[in-house]
Amino acid sequence: MSIVPITSSDLETSEVSWFSALCSDDYQFLGVPDGDLRSSWAHCSQIVKTAEEQGFRNILCPSSYQVGQDTLAFVAGCAPITDKINLLAAVRCGEMQPIMLARTLATLDHMLEGRLTINIISSDFPGQKEPSRHRYQRSREVVEILKQAWTQDEINYSGEVYNFKMLSTDPTKPYQTGGPLLYFGGYSPDAQELCAQHCDVYLMWPEKIEELEGRMRKINSVAERYDRTLDYGLRVHMIARETEAEAREYADYIASKLDDEYGRMIRERALDSSSLGVSHQAKNRELADKFGYIEPHLWTGIGRARSGCGAALVGSADQILSKIEAYRKMGMRAFIFSGYPHIEEAEYFGKLVMPELQTCSLPHQYGRVPNETPKTPLGVGERK
Repeated sequence: MSIVPITSSDLETSEVSWFSALCSDDYQFLGVPDGDLRSSWAHCSQIVKTAEEQGFRNILCPSSYQVGQDTLAFVAGCAPITDKINLLAAVRCGEMQPIMLARTLATLDHMLEGRLTINIISSDFPGQKEPSRHRYQRSREVVEILKQAWTQDEINYSGEVYNFKMLSTDPTKPYQTGGPLLYFGGYSPDAQELCAQHCDVYLMWPEKIEELEGRMRKINSVAERYDRTLDYGLRVHMIARETEAEAREYADYIASKLDDEYGRMIRERALDSSSLGVSHQAKNRELADKFGYIEPHLWTGIGRARSGCGAALVGSADQILSKIEAYRKMGMRAFIFSGYPHIEEAEYFGKLVMPELQTCSLPHQYGRVPNETPKTPLGVGERK
């Protein structure tokens, strides 16, 4: 029994996802740049193909202003080289005019034949700082416009940031019924309000079990005001080995060359470096024991060299499976894993853990993906 009501309460499987390091975030040794692991198309697309081969059902494609890949261009490039894995595209609301964004996402959804999912992002744009309330108001309006574009025949919207009247939605009709699922992560009250009202999956970063339970209860209390439920997910790094000793040894190994000053520079260059969620990840490191563990098998050393998600599950396959099952019992149905280096760790997880997991695609579970090409202007609908 989950600790809060969830949308997929009867679902006995989980959406198990991986991560493609588009934003200069792949290392053998944390904080030590390696030219073979650069965020190039060749390397990042190979991460996606490896994840698909290992049975992952979705893959997060992040967004940041760092050397690497543009998220939506990258997702488009992945369409012809994959056929099973979903693509979770991070969209920083406001970077693109929302009507054109709706068309771009509809195009991608058709290219992927319903394998597109969206991670809504509301952090600052490169080179500027804006009040949190304004950013979330803009993000709210973008999401509300996208939903009109995907579900109605006409867009009529009057907001603080955007205004549109009598605009046909023919160019924005997606492949999926109702449009792609919206995943969202954020800890501030404005973030929780937006997610609770409009999004489908609330993503969390790793913390102690009791902290995660508290976050789920808090966001559910907001969702109840809108007579909604959500599904919940966890974004966390992964070090799975045959034994716990091997896993812990590898954790020490990848952190063995990290210069803390350089790690701080890596953290601070991220666009979300001052967010409330990032501050909680920093607090985890402060509370951890001398080996970096904040609770059994949850290692915070990763966060010394990256902003955002800053902890890893470390242990044997059985220990990792037990942690995942504990999260499932709490009510989590989506997991986004990653590891350093991303290709090798996807293969370790695929060999040791994935065979014991029952996985699914949440868009299919939600009934979003039609059995045949939809009758939309980009599908097989009447050409006007």
